[in-house]
Amino acid sequence: MADYVLHLAQEENIVLGAGIVRRLIEGGSGDAALLYLCLARRGSSEPEQLRAELRWSEAQFAAAERALCAMGLVNRPSDGGRESAPAREAPAAPETAIPEYSREDVMGKLESDDSFASLLREVERKLGRLSDPSVKKLLGLYDYLGFPAEVIFLLVNYCAERKTEQFGALKPPTMREIEKEGYVWARRELFSVEAADAYIRSERKKRRSFPDYMAALQLGDRAPSPGEERYLGAWSEMGFPAETVAIAYDKTVLKCREFKWPYCNGILKRWHEKGLHKPDEVKSENAPARARSTPAQSAADRNAWMKDYD
Repeated sequence: MADYVLHLAQEENIVLGAGIVRRLIEGGSGDAALLYLCLARRGSSEPEQLRAELRWSEAQFAAAERALCAMGLVNRPSDGGRESAPAREAPAAPETAIPEYSREDVMGKLESDDSFASLLREVERKLGRLSDPSVKKLLGLYDYLGFPAEVIFLLVNYCAERKTEQFGALKPPTMREIEKEGYVWARRELFSVEAADAYIRSERKKRRSFPDYMAALQLGDRAPSPGEERYLGAWSEMGFPAETVAIAYDKTVLKCREFKWPYCNGILKRWHEKGLHKPDEVKSENAPARARSTPAQSAADRNAWMKDYD
């Protein structure tokens, strides 16, 4: 059986970050906290050795182990030396979930964790000098949400790319904006480089359709706002070409006397539910009903001459 993988940088002294302490406290399991401390002291160990040291029954050990996995603090070892991913719950909103990191928490992490120290240097090279609150937000992404350093750097670059598209290269993203996007990534479970990279490629592909959509909506060549992007991204995921969006635009203006995003979105959602996406499909939305009546009418017309011989 493989060793546990502890989400904690090891040094001579055991240092628990504020986010880890918070998870242990909120988890409400004293046994889980004790098992975590035992793991932290030993670094890694076989489950049987840990259970013997703690003098626990197999059931007590298994319950503590499940609690730690549910908190996302360890990876549970599995047969064959492979590790399963830690269980993660969707994070709460940033306003209520961010730990109150102190300056001592930050300094302790920088001293004990070379990976976080390197991440901070790279992020500051990208964004410029970070304020103390911004460094604490970066620590929250790393320590509380549990993103690896390389994934956070992908996140930072992704946010910088998006901000450049909207406002130009002179306005880098704020750590608040990066943190908000980080919660989106956490809900999507983008905790690996592979998952994050696949998501970035998918988002780039969607955004390539935005200029054509904006032109179809007669909104010019400006970049869409974040709220507008949510509509455009949904239409791209549904598979609508710009020509179909232009038809929905015309219907919206004819009905509302002006363009309204929710109304246009409602039209496209209805078409999507019916499996209609191409311009010729939506234009002939009622074609099947007409097609059913036409043959009957044609047959009557063809037989009308017989009345003269009745």
